[in-house]
Amino acid sequence: MPKQPKVSSIDEYLRQRLMPVDAAIPHLPGIEMFGNSVPAGTVGGDLFEYINFDQRYDIDARIQRAHYLAAEYLEPLPPGTPIRNSVDDHVEWLHSRPDYTPEMESSFRFAKSSEQIRVAEDLHELYSTAGILIVDAQGHGIIPAKIASTVHDTFQALMLTELDRYGKTTPRLFENLNLRMAQSVTARNALGMSETEQAREIATMLYGEVHPGGSFRFANFGHPPPLVFSAQCSRLLDVHDDHMAQFLALGLQLPADHPDRRRYFSMNLRKRRISSNDISEITLINPGDILILYTDGVYDGSDAEARAALEAILQQHHQRSPKDICDALLHYALEQDDLLRRNGDEALIDDKTVFIVKRT
Repeated sequence: MPKQPKVSSIDEYLRQRLMPVDAAIPHLPGIEMFGNSVPAGTVGGDLFEYINFDQRYDIDARIQRAHYLAAEYLEPLPPGTPIRNSVDDHVEWLHSRPDYTPEMESSFRFAKSSEQIRVAEDLHELYSTAGILIVDAQGHGIIPAKIASTVHDTFQALMLTELDRYGKTTPRLFENLNLRMAQSVTARNALGMSETEQAREIATMLYGEVHPGGSFRFANFGHPPPLVFSAQCSRLLDVHDDHMAQFLALGLQLPADHPDRRRYFSMNLRKRRISSNDISEITLINPGDILILYTDGVYDGSDAEARAALEAILQQHHQRSPKDICDALLHYALEQDDLLRRNGDEALIDDKTVFIVKRT
């Protein structure tokens, strides 16, 4: 067996888990990207990850599998043959019903076959798609790092289900992840907590997908909104919040129509589940335009003075590589930490993450 690298502590183990390697950076035509994270201590609650679909998943094999199932689903099961798949299983159940007709089976087989054809088509889009996951668990240290790791692992498990069933990510992934991070009534009662107590795991998340044309489609759970720097205007653009759906941090708000809503605590109830209409979109129109994703240890998304400082850095570095731009923004954020230390405000220092997407 290959020799495993030594990990000196749980802090180092979590730090390694929460940091991707540069080899995972996706390469899309006309797009460059780079991200980095600096914890406030030995380990932090920030996590970012490149979702390199072509590297992480065998898209060719998945497409072949979808076409195979599309053909198999259409074939009636020969008598005495073991059930081959979920469609055969459902057809067997249809046979047991008193209202069964042969048309039921053929219609069902055609519908499930066409689903797999669509899955194959959507999987093909992943060759030119890159995902970006950013998580910010409240606080810094081992516990927030563990929370961020839980979000990451749950996200990746749900992604496998999404690709198997749909060939792409859908709002269903975000709704299930949100429920996973909610606090159950049973657990809270067992711990003797009241509804007014604030002891719960808080994490914000932003997940988006980049396409070669400069489109960035994303879902936002309590995270600071993206910034867009225009190379043509040499300034940060005003991105209107009313055009970007944003939900509360993960686990804090459940939809009123969710069947399990009474089993979890929710600050309030959303009117409905997340739909494709709640996925926001930003497009980098011109070469040199930059999308900036970050956590609140760098910028909280509202301070005008900090925004002006970030804009000045971008004006100075926007022609450079995404890595150089990322480094410059993190350098500025670390300088602000030095000011906090000198003023005796070390408690305000937080983990820092910056992610740059640049249209070339």
